Amino acid sequence: MGNILNVGARSLLVNQKILETVGNNIANVNTPGYSRQTVIVQNVEGQFTGGGYYGNGVDITTVQRNYSDFLTKQAALMKSVAASDATRYDKLQQLESVFSGGKDGLGASVSDLLNSFSDIVSAPSDLTARAVALTSADEMAARFQTAANQLYELRLGVSQELQTNVTTINNLADQIAKSNQEIARATGSGHLPNDLLDQRDQLISELNKYIQTTSIPAADGTVGVFVGGSQALVLGTTVSKLEIAPTNYSGDPNQSQLLINNAGGTKYPISTSMLGGGEVAGLLRFKNEDLVNAGNLLGRMALAIGTRMNEQQALGVDLSGNAGTALFKLSALPNGYPADTNSPPGTTLSLGVQTNPSGTSQFAASDYEVTFTSGTAGTIVRLSDGKATAFDFASTNPVKIDGLDIQQSATPATAGDHFLLKPFSTAAGSIATAFSSPRGLAMASPITATAGTTNTGTLTVGSLTTRSVPVPPAVTLNFTSTSTYTRSDTGATVYTYTPGQPIEYSTAPPLAGWSLTLKGTPQPGDTFKVDVNPYPALNAGNAQAMLNLRDATMFDGGPLTDGYAGLMAEIGIQVQSAKSASTVSGNIASSIEQQRSSVSGVNLDEEAARMLQYQQAYQASGKMMQLAQNIFDSLLQSLGR
Repeated sequence: MGNILNVGARSLLVNQKILETVGNNIANVNTPGYSRQTVIVQNVEGQFTGGGYYGNGVDITTVQRNYSDFLTKQAALMKSVAASDATRYDKLQQLESVFSGGKDGLGASVSDLLNSFSDIVSAPSDLTARAVALTSADEMAARFQTAANQLYELRLGVSQELQTNVTTINNLADQIAKSNQEIARATGSGHLPNDLLDQRDQLISELNKYIQTTSIPAADGTVGVFVGGSQALVLGTTVSKLEIAPTNYSGDPNQSQLLINNAGGTKYPISTSMLGGGEVAGLLRFKNEDLVNAGNLLGRMALAIGTRMNEQQALGVDLSGNAGTALFKLSALPNGYPADTNSPPGTTLSLGVQTNPSGTSQFAASDYEVTFTSGTAGTIVRLSDGKATAFDFASTNPVKIDGLDIQQSATPATAGDHFLLKPFSTAAGSIATAFSSPRGLAMASPITATAGTTNTGTLTVGSLTTRSVPVPPAVTLNFTSTSTYTRSDTGATVYTYTPGQPIEYSTAPPLAGWSLTLKGTPQPGDTFKVDVNPYPALNAGNAQAMLNLRDATMFDGGPLTDGYAGLMAEIGIQVQSAKSASTVSGNIASSIEQQRSSVSGVNLDEEAARMLQYQQAYQASGKMMQLAQNIFDSLLQSLGR
């Protein structure tokens, strides 16, 4: 009789605890990171009697959480990748908005400036036409500056967001270390602290939103959390703090790196390529790669256009009869940024644009890394595509690469020294018109080609291009037949004349002088004289040369006016690629989270069915105890008679 009462009591207690667990599951259906719990029961060993073994009821073994270690880690991993892709896509959309098209875009202002020279071609001395051109130059420079300022603001916002995220990571790491301590203490009871384990898993999941981690369990119930492949962020109850710092190139304001400060106080950089996913990885990639690339594309445009137009302006004569001065103010190219590991005192590297009419057309939108293997020699790597070029300043100083001059100072370097060259980083933000008077536009050519007064042929001037100032001495072309001529500067030397083919006057350096193209057929005795264009007999030769810059080869083999379209296309491709990556990783993360939830999540329909099941079992256990009580009462009554 005592056994039936004992069996009923045990059954009643077990079913009560199961109902409590079911209720706890229902209460936490919307709790982030909660894993559904199940009471594990076992039968109590039976008691032997002469008639066999009689059961002693049921007992609780433990409370188990429904949990898949694999799916939980995969969900955290894909959450991290999705966060990185989504963050980069969001920032690239903001970057794309900087480079708008249409009439208010930067590209339109470049076209407007070049097209404005057509009015000057028609009326070289018209101050109104000149004022329009100078205003267009102001507008173009202002739009370059606006775009550069927007990039700066975007970079500043990303830097602040990185600082905020790193602070959050450090706080989460502290909480994980605290959870490790509580779990290690509770694990000594022999049962797993399910709620604490869920809380720690949720913390790790939240951490993976910001930085991808790897979790390795320890025998005492704690987990080690690692970032960047093998850097320990949390070991037991010890936390290594993260921080955002500038790169190893002193003075470079545009790029950042992630450092981990271990328990010994030593700081180690974590390579961006090793970070994997997380918002921090997405932000660093955007800041160090996408923003730098956009800044280089913009700076290359500003430097190339400003330099080329200044070169052309210098080849003209203004309304006062003076040689043209620079149309745009351009900041000096920054010196190379030395690595923190360089051996002081060391060499310095200065940058300049090659003094060559084709120099600006060779610009590549890239930074460069210089590594010395000796005091003067080493390798230059173009970071946009990894192309390496060997150099030796001992034999060539400056070194010429991609339209740039790189000059080493007199102090030799030390083998192993590194420098970062950023030729375009300041160009867009500093470009501005250099003067305010329309008279300063040097729209006249300093030379003119004049046909002889007694010419009988059909020769006319197709084009006359000045390539150096001051102009060379006067030269007269004397045609000896319809296809030959001599020159006053070379005596009796006979040259072949081909209509439409340039006649070059060149001095050192190459391409200095002028280029004359004639059309038509000459007759023997015809002459053409190339001489200084006397003031005030001003023409619009240089205005035409400015106008012709529209089609000049400039950016990656394309014409100058297509430079902005190419910039927009490159940014647009990056945005579309980031959008695709974000969509794919987001879908994968959602799918894996659904799989994890199917194992660990609470299903209300299932829990309601279990509640009815164990409610009936609880009621039956109560009836069993009631029956035992009735039997016991009847027995007492019988004995009392």
